[in-house]
Amino acid sequence: MPLDEDSRHLLAILTPEDSPPMHQVDIHVLREAMESRFPDREREPVSKVEDRVAVGPHGDVPVRLYRPESKGTPPVLVYFHGGGWVLGSLETHDAICRALANAAGCVVVSVQYRLAPEHPFPRGLEDCQAAVRWVRWAADQLGVDGQRIAVGGDSAGGNLAAVVANCNRDEKAPPLCHQLLIYPVIDVRQTTESYCENAEGFLLTALGMKMFWDLYLGHSTASDSPLASPGMVADLTDLPTATVLTAQYDPLRDEGEIYAERLRSAGNQVELRRWDGVFHGFVGFADRLVKGREAILFSAQRLRESFDV
Repeated sequence: MPLDEDSRHLLAILTPEDSPPMHQVDIHVLREAMESRFPDREREPVSKVEDRVAVGPHGDVPVRLYRPESKGTPPVLVYFHGGGWVLGSLETHDAICRALANAAGCVVVSVQYRLAPEHPFPRGLEDCQAAVRWVRWAADQLGVDGQRIAVGGDSAGGNLAAVVANCNRDEKAPPLCHQLLIYPVIDVRQTTESYCENAEGFLLTALGMKMFWDLYLGHSTASDSPLASPGMVADLTDLPTATVLTAQYDPLRDEGEIYAERLRSAGNQVELRRWDGVFHGFVGFADRLVKGREAILFSAQRLRESFDV
């Protein structure tokens, strides 16, 4: 189906005709542009918001806890924001975390992992792993159920969530409940049809994604590492249940769907849902796009099922 009317209107605002291609813009300008989209937007109320610090291998990792109204000891979603491992913050994803906390009935722990290129792979990943371990270790102190922890994220955050889930299994750590992968970055090779179909014109571009990969990997030789590119993982058995969301007009569409099918073929319980008529990042505009709000509610229901709430 064609790009829906609301998405087309929003895309015109976000990417004016005279704007330079993403990959030609200085990352500091991109960061400022992403941050500037959010300050004046309405924030869904939650019972409590609390900034804390998790202990990581390279220093403190800022986290933000969103508590919904709940009885008993709530489960937890540890959430990793998107932005190509280069952009994004606790602030840019504040609305998503609030909405998921309320709709899923769980505490959301949003993680401010270190960003590339200042902190290239694997620094951000290690921060995310540390945040999950910290939540499990500090569960009683935080007033959450350390036996019911899910991971999730959008775009680059979806990549981090998938890798954390894989590593958690490999480390034989207590199992995670779920992995919520919202239009995740899965494969560094960028060879799918959706990269050709949606190479430009839909916010995230193919060349923009290549720029993000280059900045994330830096001078490392990790381009074929499953810790960077979960599409390279050979064994996908014994992983948490998964929800994978994709967008029709997104270069990342096909790699997310291929990963979902590989997870399913490996014996995992997976729910894959493609949202037609929208572009990459649409969930972050749930206050402006009906399908963005629908995707949050769908994700929250999947989380509730995994938490048995």
